[in-house]
Amino acid sequence: MRHSSSSSPRMTTLVFATLFALWGFAGMPPAFAKSGPFDGFDGRWSGTGTIRPQGGTPERIRCEAQYRPRGSSSHQVDLNLRCNSDSYKFDLSGNFTADDNAQVTGRWSERTRNIGGTVIGNARGDRLQIHIESSAFAATLYMVTRNRRQTVNIDSHGGGQVVKGSISLRRR
Repeated sequence: MRHSSSSSPRMTTLVFATLFALWGFAGMPPAFAKSGPFDGFDGRWSGTGTIRPQGGTPERIRCEAQYRPRGSSSHQVDLNLRCNSDSYKFDLSGNFTADDNAQVTGRWSERTRNIGGTVIGNARGDRLQIHIESSAFAATLYMVTRNRRQTVNIDSHGGGQVVKGSISLRRR
């Protein structure tokens, strides 16, 4: 799918780059271990899904991510993520922290477009709800992780565009 406006593909790509970065939190176990919510999270994930811009044609997207916990308590994680579709490509990095009450905060940046923003949310069992923001858009993600599989549903608004997505990942 190609867009005639240069801002529409950029905004859609930025929204999804940010949202996919948050997959990392979907790897949390149902009950946080004493060592932290990112315990055992280290590794590579890959998968596919569909993005659906409002008024546009659904498009398949492919993603690969690597997550590296920081520190000894597993309350922090670094992310590197690359996703591609027929129309979009992005390269994202992020740093995220979960406190003892399962409140998640963080920052993200998309390297090819030199843009970034903030993350807030919470984890409950195998489910995570996250809200992301930048100066131009906002989005909410709902994630569920069971065993070595993650599902992510996205609802984003910004730049005059509504984009929805559904992605499935599998830990390698």
